[in-house]
Amino acid sequence: MNFTRWSARLPGTQRRAAARDDRSSVPAARAEYARPEGTPAQPDDAAPAPSGTAMAEGLPGPALDDLSAREILGRLPAPVALLHGPDHRVAYVNDAYEAAFGPRPSGVPAAEAMPELDRLSVLPLLDQVLRSGTPRTVKSRRTTEGGSYTVTCTPIAGEDGVLVYAADVTDHAEAAERLRTSERRHRETAVTLQRSLLPQELEQPDDLRIAATYQPGGTDAAVGGDWYDVITLGAGRTALVIGDVMGRGVRAAAVMGQLRTAVRAYARLDLPPHEVIQLLDVLAAEIDASQIATCVYAVHDPNEGQLVYASAGHLPILVRDEDGTVHRAADPTGPPLGTGGWVHTSGTIALPPGSTAVLYTDGLVERRSEDIDEGVASLARALSGAKGSPQVVCDRLIRSLGVTAEHDDDVAVLVVQHPARTGADAELFHNAALDLLGGIEAAPRARAFATGVLSSWRFPVELRDLGVLATSELVANSLQHGTPPMRLGLRRTDRRLIIEVTDGDDHLPRRRQAEPADEAGRGISIIASIATSWGSRRTPGGGKAVWCEFALPQ
Repeated sequence: MNFTRWSARLPGTQRRAAARDDRSSVPAARAEYARPEGTPAQPDDAAPAPSGTAMAEGLPGPALDDLSAREILGRLPAPVALLHGPDHRVAYVNDAYEAAFGPRPSGVPAAEAMPELDRLSVLPLLDQVLRSGTPRTVKSRRTTEGGSYTVTCTPIAGEDGVLVYAADVTDHAEAAERLRTSERRHRETAVTLQRSLLPQELEQPDDLRIAATYQPGGTDAAVGGDWYDVITLGAGRTALVIGDVMGRGVRAAAVMGQLRTAVRAYARLDLPPHEVIQLLDVLAAEIDASQIATCVYAVHDPNEGQLVYASAGHLPILVRDEDGTVHRAADPTGPPLGTGGWVHTSGTIALPPGSTAVLYTDGLVERRSEDIDEGVASLARALSGAKGSPQVVCDRLIRSLGVTAEHDDDVAVLVVQHPARTGADAELFHNAALDLLGGIEAAPRARAFATGVLSSWRFPVELRDLGVLATSELVANSLQHGTPPMRLGLRRTDRRLIIEVTDGDDHLPRRRQAEPADEAGRGISIIASIATSWGSRRTPGGGKAVWCEFALPQ
């Protein structure tokens, strides 16, 4: 055992500049702990005590080679113990050891005399050190007294002994624990911010069943900017959104919150998906040009049985048919948000009754060891066998893709089911439509049609009369301000009655205050006063649709 590396710590000693003799300090160490207790040291073993006068005058003190092993170990500021034999009997402990753990009797096995070694998980290492002849270390272990130590056990060659050296790392351990606590609080704050920006409760449309899952990645405070949303647009239509702000941390979460708020505002304008994405693209560049985000905005119309979507650099939507066949939407219809200079377009993918659509972020499918297309293919295979409620499907996909609490990226999943209804449940969902042909005679035909349909749906008389009145006003408004082709649509769900009139003119109506002398201009005001909600939007063919809804009595 070479103790010369400790000489810089010993007061009153210095290294000799001249060449040393070949004497090793190991024999001295062996002789020191092997000498019976109470036996006086031989002259060769002892070093002369330093002279106080010499020290005061700055003269050199005793050299390292002039000190015995006992003196060297005794002067070390760290706890040191020498153990001997297969049962690790105590041969020596220095003053620092006794100051830290108390006096220890010589000749007693360490398992009995040194309980602190058990608390520091050192005892199991002693046999390993003797067998292997290799040092072993346990790092930053805490004692019951409150201190923390890093302990190294080093074999003493040829003597069947072990030197135990303990470094007090209490300050380092406490600093590390404070750092871990701070990081944990930062992460909890970031995750709380992230979750507060997500929907606290998903809207549940009449025609769809929806569930979502968000899982923050990793254990640090740098959560990502994944988000999802469900927005009911009226007239039975629903907007589905999922997005991912590149980067991590509170800044990414804040940008995500701004984009999510903007999506909800743009959705209320009832614009086509590609126009919503176009507006988001401009906004993302204004918020922070360095933050790039991907996003999918899709709209479901129960009358069309499909999703109309626009994708800004996001991963493709997957749709599982009732028989288990999985379809993949086309590639993104435009680059990520914030890049600018691109005209986005909309695409479509069928979502018939009995099908399930999955929207997700890259944390679900991206792995460093494989191409992302392989991850999407794995998700498609998992989706093909996933049955049950939307939440069950969410959980199964998370498990199938190997996402755990230690996953290194955020994951957001949105599962949308268009249920196939049969029996009594199907009787709560009906559609009826009438083409409005001819001139003013279309109005009485529309009223008669609405009366017959609403009666067949067994609505209360009051609701039926309100429905016929709303139909009359909407049709009259279209006949006066719209252009052919015109069409009346009636739809009932388990929660509401929807009345919609479409025509070929793209000028959207607005509610205004009619003057007492005006003979027209009160139709929309009447609709707004009697219906639960109303709205209008432009249709893809260049026309418009004006609709209103009545909540059904529960």
